[in-house]
Amino acid sequence: MQDYPGLRRRGLLAAASGIGALTLVGCGGSGSGNGSDGADGGGDGKPRRGGRLRAAFAGGGASETLDPHLANLFADVARAKALFDKLADYGDDLSAQPRLASGWEPNAGLDRWKVTLRKADFHDGKPVTAEDVLFSYRRIADPEKTFRAKASLEPIDLKASRAVDERTVEFVLKRPTAEFPNVLAAFGAYIVPDGSSAADFDKKPVGSGPFRFVSFAPGRSAVFRRNDDHWDGAPHLDEVEFVVANEESARVNALLGGQVEYAHELNPTTARAHEGKGQIEIVRLRNSAMQAFAMKTDRAPFDDKRVREAFFLIADRQELVDGALSGAGVVGNDLFGKGYEYYADGLPQREQDLDRARSLLKQAGAEKLKVTLDTSAVAAGFTEAASIFRDQAAEAGVTVEVRMGSKDSYWADILDSGTLCCYRSGAMPIEAHISQRLLTDSTTNATRWHHKDFDALYQQAQATKDSEERAAVFGRMQRRLYAEGGFLVWGFADWIIGTARTVKGVDRKAPANTLDWARFDKVWLA
Repeated sequence: MQDYPGLRRRGLLAAASGIGALTLVGCGGSGSGNGSDGADGGGDGKPRRGGRLRAAFAGGGASETLDPHLANLFADVARAKALFDKLADYGDDLSAQPRLASGWEPNAGLDRWKVTLRKADFHDGKPVTAEDVLFSYRRIADPEKTFRAKASLEPIDLKASRAVDERTVEFVLKRPTAEFPNVLAAFGAYIVPDGSSAADFDKKPVGSGPFRFVSFAPGRSAVFRRNDDHWDGAPHLDEVEFVVANEESARVNALLGGQVEYAHELNPTTARAHEGKGQIEIVRLRNSAMQAFAMKTDRAPFDDKRVREAFFLIADRQELVDGALSGAGVVGNDLFGKGYEYYADGLPQREQDLDRARSLLKQAGAEKLKVTLDTSAVAAGFTEAASIFRDQAAEAGVTVEVRMGSKDSYWADILDSGTLCCYRSGAMPIEAHISQRLLTDSTTNATRWHHKDFDALYQQAQATKDSEERAAVFGRMQRRLYAEGGFLVWGFADWIIGTARTVKGVDRKAPANTLDWARFDKVWLA
């Protein structure tokens, strides 16, 4: 259990605004709950076999699909990773860990990689082969489709890539890419049988994952059964059922009422209300979501790096964490990926310095600066963070007008419009964050950070085979961003999950979106 610092008045008001009455909402039948096949174990901490675990997630309604290449919502991803496998996945530090791939080896130029497959079978008994891998990646890269992992696979020349033999793939790349294993671990890059179609996923999906398909009702539930032949060992559970409950209050009350054993994505106020009370367990997945304000560096007033530095110094990061996240997180230091591979953790922790901020604004001719801060209820803590920062900025003589945006279009709206906005990112490798958001041609460059010399450093890092030398280049890039970048990263939020006290084996170290997040093959019911 975590102790929380006392909230200041602004933080207390912001946190309190999220507290409301919870109403019990049913989420399906009683299920098999804690049933077992009679095997010993569970109570002494050793895994026991048997039972059905029911997990509640927010869903996507009648349009939901089990096509793993379309996985977008957390519920989609959790279902996909139960049925399918990727060549690699992200470990707790966001480095690539082998899964269906048993290993990989580049050539000297880092533009050809040989990937060796482990011995694994699909649910229909057919082996996973190199041709299945190439089919899967070519399906994802189809220019007529909008599959999630398409952008991540862009470095691969799939026409030139080939199957060397049944269990070896030679990937030919368009340019040197030292971090190619991150591509293998990309979100949505699941391996499916050669020849699979959308109709197959709608009827009876066949994967190589730890669970086999039983039933699926879009927008309601999905039931999967243990795959005894899984290459990584059979799951402890007999079955897992994914139940859709869109409202957080519905997930919480289904958990409290014994209708589910696992409730995904709880808010900090709910966690504080139940943590340590003995009825349910609260699991905090640390460093799961970067919390930031994004300043557009290509337009006034943030095209002046002195103004950006002033805003770095206006922020009281601890107050933002205490107020907007109810203390459920840690302070940031204006860089993405705290605790991840390559993170520049040697830089001084930035603290609020209003005198220095006023001095910088005066030097920039922006003493009575007025800016609009775009926010929305699209993510937990956004509106609270905007209100808290507005008050912090006022102490430096800056007027911040908070503008509420639509939850439906917020992420598209802030990409090109406005000058300052609330921003959030889930877990991904630091290299992927840079390539997706900080290069001149990045498609989701919300800070409009366009610097050819920075792009060149990224290409240098990707062409550097020695890991220590590559880390040094990534360090140079982060020092530049720390000094004059457009992301004011004020915190890293915990991802909060609730479970029944009978649920064991939930990994408490894995950030959301990593291998051991929402991984039910290693969970059991005591």
